Amino acid sequence: MLKQLSIKNYALIKQLEMQPDGALNVITGETGAGKSIMLGAIGLLLGNRADSKMLWDENEKCVTEAVFDITSYQLESLFETENLDFENQTILRREISAGGKSRAFINDTPVTLEVIKKIGKRLLDIHSQHETLELGTRIFQLNFIDSLADNEELRTQYRQAWKGYKQALQNFETLKGEAESLRQEADFINYQLRELVNVNLKGDEQETLESDLKIMEHAEDIKLRFNQALAQLSNDEFSVSSLLATTRHQLNPVAGYSSSYFNLVERLESVRLELQDVISEIESEEEKIEFDPARIEDTKQRLSIIYQLLKKHNAADVNQLLVTQQELQHKSDKALNLDSVLLKAENDKTKSLEEITSLAKKLSSSRKKVFLPLGKKIEILLQELGIANAKLEIEQNLIAPDATGIDSIDILFSANKGMAPRPLAQVASGGEFSRLMFAVKFVMAEKTSMPTLILDEVDSGVSGEVAIQLGNMMKVMAKNHQVITISHLPQIAARANKHYFVYKDNSSEKTVSLIKELDEKGRVSEIAKMIGGAKPSAVALENARELINSL
Repeated sequence: MLKQLSIKNYALIKQLEMQPDGALNVITGETGAGKSIMLGAIGLLLGNRADSKMLWDENEKCVTEAVFDITSYQLESLFETENLDFENQTILRREISAGGKSRAFINDTPVTLEVIKKIGKRLLDIHSQHETLELGTRIFQLNFIDSLADNEELRTQYRQAWKGYKQALQNFETLKGEAESLRQEADFINYQLRELVNVNLKGDEQETLESDLKIMEHAEDIKLRFNQALAQLSNDEFSVSSLLATTRHQLNPVAGYSSSYFNLVERLESVRLELQDVISEIESEEEKIEFDPARIEDTKQRLSIIYQLLKKHNAADVNQLLVTQQELQHKSDKALNLDSVLLKAENDKTKSLEEITSLAKKLSSSRKKVFLPLGKKIEILLQELGIANAKLEIEQNLIAPDATGIDSIDILFSANKGMAPRPLAQVASGGEFSRLMFAVKFVMAEKTSMPTLILDEVDSGVSGEVAIQLGNMMKVMAKNHQVITISHLPQIAARANKHYFVYKDNSSEKTVSLIKELDEKGRVSEIAKMIGGAKPSAVALENARELINSL
C-alpha cells in the first residue's frame, strides 16, 4: 500500500506531498491543473523514460519518492533475487539531474531502471486509456484467465517442466550436431590420443629434463670447478677450513676473559660448522656428476618429442598437453558411446515432451472452464457501466507448446447490438476500452492481491446512474485494495475516503501545481462546483451533501 508520495521539481509541480488512505482516494481539479502530470511523475517509479526538459526549475534535480507498506505482498524472494535488503517499509526513489542523468534507488540502494521497473510494477498499477492496450496482449489475457482459474500451482509445475524440456531438447540437439563431427574425427582424435598416451608425459618433466641436460653437457667444467673449490676449502695445507681452525685455536685461550671474546669464538665455530656443511654438499654434488653421452642423447630425444608435441597442440607447457590429452580422451569416450548417449538424450527429450504436453492439456482445460462464466460476468459489469449491448467471448486456439502452454487466447468484444465480437483493437473505442479494462481489474480484485491501483479518468464518457455505479464499484474494490482515481465526476468524488484537490497557483512569476486534502466542508464545496459550476448554488451544495451521505 502506498503510504506517502513526494514529487519535487517536475513539470508544473514544485513540491507535492500526499499520504493516501488505504481504501479509495479521489483526485479532482480543473483540466490542466496537473492531475495527469502527477501520473507522469509516478511513472518514473515504474522505470518510464526521464526527460530533463520536464524540470520545473532547470537548475535543480527532480525527485519522485514513494513509501510503501509491503508487509503482505510476499516480495521477499524477489528482493533476494535482486540482491536487495527486504524492508516492510520500502522506499522507491527516482532522481533526474539538470543534465538529464537518471538515477533510481530502492531503500537508498542504487538500482538499474530494469530493477525499479520490476519492483515498481508489483507495487503500482496505473490504469489509463493508454495502459488499456495491455489488455489486447496474449500474455496479459493468459495471466488474467489463469488468475481466475486458480492455476498458479499448475502454471508453476508447467514452467518447471518446460524448463526441463528446453534443457533436454538443447542437450539432444547439441549432441546431434556433435555426433557427425565426432564420427568423422574419431580416427584422428584416437591417433592424437594414442600419441600423447604413449609418450606418458609427466607434469614437471620438461623443466627437469632441461636442467639435467645443462648439467650433463657441462659435466667436465662443473666437476673441475667443484674439485678446485674443495681443494681451496679443505684439501690444501692452507685451505679455508685449516685457517679457520687455526684462528679459532688462537683465540680460544682468551675466550674466558670477556663475554664479547667468547661470542667471537662461538661465531667462528658456527662459521666452521657451516663451512663443513657446504664442503659436504659440494662433495656430494661432485660425486653425482658424470659425463654420459648415451644419457645426454636420450634426454635430447625426449625433449625433442615434448617440443614437437607442444608446437603441434599449440601448448605452452606439458601441463597444457595433459589437459589436451584429457579433452581428447573425453571426445574419444563420447564417440565410442555415441549411439547410447544419443538414444538416452532422445529418450529424455521425449519424456520431457510428454510431461509438458500432459500438463499443458490440464492447464488448457482449466482455463476453458472459466471462459463462459467470465464472459457473462464482464458483460453484466459493462452493462452496469453503460455499455448496454456489451458482448464478450473468449476464443481459444491450440498451438505448439511454448512457455505458457498450448493456448492462444483472444478476448473478443462487441459494444454494439448486432455486431459480432471481434479482437479488442478492432472494435473498442477509448472510453469503452477503458471501462472494459476497469471491469477486468474489478474481477481480478475479487480473486487476486493487487498492487495500489491508480485510475486515470476511467470515468471518461459516463454520467448519471452509470457514474454512480462506477463509483460504487470503486468503493467495493477499495475494501481490499488501495485505489487512487483521477476523476471529474461528483458521483465518484463523493465516495472517496480521502478527497484531494489539484489546482494551479499563479501568484508568483511561474505557475505551480499544488494539491491539498479536502476537509468535510471543502469536499462539499468542491463536489458542488463539479455539479453546478464555479459558483455553486444552495441547491448544488445540498445536492453535494446528499451525494456524500448517500453511501
